[in-house]
Amino acid sequence: MRLATLRDGTKDGRLVVVSPDGTACAPAPVTTLQQALEDWVEVEPALRAIAAFPDVLDPAQVMAPLPRAWQWLDGSAFQSHGDLMDAVLGITKPRTDVPLMYQGTSDRFYGPTDDVKFPDEALGIDFEGEFGVIVDAVPMGTSAADAMGHIRLVVQINDWSLRTLAGPEMKTGFGWVQAKPPCGMAPFAVTPEELGDSWHNGRVCLDLEVDWNGRRFGAANGEPMGHGFHELVAHAARTRDLVAGTVIGSGTVSNANFREIGSSCIAERRGIEVIDLGEPKTEFMRFGDTVRMEAVDASGRAPFGAIEQKVVKA
Repeated sequence: MRLATLRDGTKDGRLVVVSPDGTACAPAPVTTLQQALEDWVEVEPALRAIAAFPDVLDPAQVMAPLPRAWQWLDGSAFQSHGDLMDAVLGITKPRTDVPLMYQGTSDRFYGPTDDVKFPDEALGIDFEGEFGVIVDAVPMGTSAADAMGHIRLVVQINDWSLRTLAGPEMKTGFGWVQAKPPCGMAPFAVTPEELGDSWHNGRVCLDLEVDWNGRRFGAANGEPMGHGFHELVAHAARTRDLVAGTVIGSGTVSNANFREIGSSCIAERRGIEVIDLGEPKTEFMRFGDTVRMEAVDASGRAPFGAIEQKVVKA
């Protein structure tokens, strides 16, 4: 099952169920995705029962599946990405088996085709291709095994970053505020079984194809996560209940063979250049640049649809 949210003049939009081919939709039995998540056990059967899709799906009217959320927690579950970022930022962190995670802004998620505004190119504008999950209510202390049953939807995310600000904020020890503006989401939130064999051990085992200004930048696969999403959910819930609608991200999708398959963010490419060339060569984004992200399976199907966003001056 695939769900989308359409513009209706409100901040939370109108929830629809999407046809298997992604071209049509039908109204959901509740108004918003947040409402569905809060009463998922009751609402899900009614969503799945929808078999007729009378309305044409207009891509221009599609918002983020969850346009705003109670909570956004982003992990850093790909070791190759973490190692490269430490090299770029000059940070040495102790090795740990505990997932890395921070809490970011959740009052807005950009839609898949929204322009993204920034005040200054000098801030080091960067995209970050990720996968994420949306949970129903998760009780404090939930185990990783039980957390799997709370993952109701899977999403594809562009976690925008401002790299000039990231290093100084990290080194304060208090984490990010200015360096992490709102994220973008691909048009469709999908139930885990919609991914078929590509959903395995709490991981999205798909290539995330990233194009910057029309040129392929990377196609890393989501399988090599050091911690699966169920483990990230359990980590987040160790000392707090998670409200329905909490979004948890994987961190930048990254593979150890990054020189062959490319990267999901510019900072990682720059980290490779530091290692190989002694200094970074690739510049960050400029106003007017576009980035396109689309996770595809072996048959070329894109279950989440595509994010295609342009950077503009605020």
